[in-house]
Amino acid sequence: MPPPYPPAAAAIRSRYDKSVTAEAFAHRIVALLRAAGHEAYFVGGCVRDLLLGRAAKDFDVATSARPEQLLQLFPSADRVGAHFGVVLVHDGDAHVEVATFRSDLEYADGRHPAGVRFESDPRRDALRRDFTINALFLDPATGEVKDWVGGRADLEAGIIRAIGDPVQRFREDHLRLLRAVRFAARLAFRIEPVTMAAMRNEARSIAGVSAERVRDEIARILTEGGARRGFELLHESGLLQEVLPEVEAMKGVAQPPEYHPEGDVWIHTLLMLEKLREPSLALALGVLLHDVGKPPTFRVAGRIRFDGHVEKGVELAQRILARLRVPHAVAGQAVALVANHMKFMDVARMRESTLKRFLRQPEFEEHMELHRVDCLSSHGDLRSYEFVRAKQRELPPEALKPEPLVTGRDLIAAGYRPGPAFGELLREVEDAQLEGRVATREQGMQLVREKMAALL
Repeated sequence: MPPPYPPAAAAIRSRYDKSVTAEAFAHRIVALLRAAGHEAYFVGGCVRDLLLGRAAKDFDVATSARPEQLLQLFPSADRVGAHFGVVLVHDGDAHVEVATFRSDLEYADGRHPAGVRFESDPRRDALRRDFTINALFLDPATGEVKDWVGGRADLEAGIIRAIGDPVQRFREDHLRLLRAVRFAARLAFRIEPVTMAAMRNEARSIAGVSAERVRDEIARILTEGGARRGFELLHESGLLQEVLPEVEAMKGVAQPPEYHPEGDVWIHTLLMLEKLREPSLALALGVLLHDVGKPPTFRVAGRIRFDGHVEKGVELAQRILARLRVPHAVAGQAVALVANHMKFMDVARMRESTLKRFLRQPEFEEHMELHRVDCLSSHGDLRSYEFVRAKQRELPPEALKPEPLVTGRDLIAAGYRPGPAFGELLREVEDAQLEGRVATREQGMQLVREKMAALL
């Protein structure tokens, strides 16, 4: 049985179940570990973000304490990776990942080391990490930064640089290829040339990464800021061809200059990504894929045409999102955005019933935002956008989706047999209701009788 911890550690530990922020909780964990006689530091992304003056979301602590000592100090911690010396310590909504200093053995599968060696020297732990800016250790009590890899200089210079041999780093964990892009995009950093050369050399190895891990990195690139720069770097590194060849195919696909003076489909899509502000994943995917049907439908017949590009885009978007295993609700909304983005051209000419159905789509504000950035990234004409905004101000929600005047039960009660015609009849009654041609149940049923008589 391990010896009891000294009174100072016990006193600190007795307070760790009070609700706090993640940062304050991480400070207490470091204090507890040190009171118990261990080295402990903030490490990784939280240090990077704090030094950049950014809000750090997650706090990680690295320590000389061995796994069994961590579990003695934090008996309720989750053993998220105990064989790697990692536990997750909770306090209400706050959680902090605490890991024993370690070095990794050989990597055999492009993701996991064959094993780890627990270390007492934090420098050994720093050398196993991915990029220099993520290998900084911070003493939260003094503010001292320990830097064995040149990460502080790279942080100040705005550089993403792999630690040691970049080819080796990427072969150890292929996902680091996408992580390099994500960090460079989000932080507006450049990727150091030797690191970028290694990324190009190793780009094909991303095929060995699970769809879920690729999806999560693509999602972060799209939604954490710097999406345009992220996709430029994906192209530059050769990764875009490997993970999203359908998007890579947009490059060089010309568009009619009278509608798209900005350039080809690729440039247009990048401009749209650049204009998004804190988008949902569905909206960002909708923007990325809204014109994915243009490359395979491109033809020149007097002028450039993309006949059927929406339908082809829907087909390709469904295939891409399934391949990336995007959750059904997110994928469904993204596909709806692709399917409907060209309908804004016709809003001023739509029948009132058609327009009202269009306006009442789920998450319609995302359709509006896609259309807005679509226009601003091409011809700049926002008349359709303003038309819809005016209609939204004019029409209350109950006018877009009123209580139905006639239901299927009404048709059965009137003696009609259920069948395929039911749906069409109910739709025609709703059309008339939305257009103000019927206002009561009896008027709706009279319309049904007239339609049924016409079929006889």
